[in-house]
Amino acid sequence: MGRKQVHVVPDGDGGWDVKSAGSRKAAGNYEDKPDAVSKAKEIAKNATLGQVVIHDKHGVIQTEYTYGKDPEKYKG
Repeated sequence: MGRKQVHVVPDGDGGWDVKSAGSRKAAGNYEDKPDAVSKAKEIAKNATLGQVVIHDKHGVIQTEYTYGKDPEKYKG
């Protein structure tokens, strides 16, 4: 099972959408970016493995946060 990616992206009207990767519909639309980031973090933290990807107003990735423990692929 992979990480649940949640993106904070500009909506084109000055606001911010919170979208899960692969989803066409936004989980929420916010006027303020901090509110959108807060909602995205809440969604990602509720997943077994979650990731928040925050974009700037031009759509370029600014920051990423990951939650949950990655499964070990190699012996330590």
